[in-house]
Amino acid sequence: MTIQAIMQGRDGPVFSCSADHRVADAVAILADKRIGALPVLDGERVAGIFSERDVLHSLQKYGASAMEKRVAEVMTADVISVDLQKSAIGALSLMTKRRIRHLPVVEKDQLVGFISIGDLVKYRIDKIESEAAEMRNYIQSA
Repeated sequence: MTIQAIMQGRDGPVFSCSADHRVADAVAILADKRIGALPVLDGERVAGIFSERDVLHSLQKYGASAMEKRVAEVMTADVISVDLQKSAIGALSLMTKRRIRHLPVVEKDQLVGFISIGDLVKYRIDKIESEAAEMRNYIQSA
């Protein structure tokens, strides 16, 4: 299964921020939406990721003044992304190896989605449960 198939069931917006947002404003989005990360956009292009980890690192480095910094100053700028054709297992493996929890989904240099490791784990669990149900049905019908 591909990332595109996982994203087909989604209908909500992808929440994001710009590099010029204040950290306090980006933190408010994370808290209000109860999410762990935001893609940081420069137009439609992904310029970085702003996550809970970035908040913690900036607070440790700058103290309370971190909240007044621009997101560009504290975000993770080395963005790892996937395209719609990437396999779900490949994306899960990438996230595990790189120890990241969120991936922007990019096509033609534009953000088209944002997935979390939770999305991919849910996909795997659903697939395993479906296969188990098929096996039970097969065994019972034999």
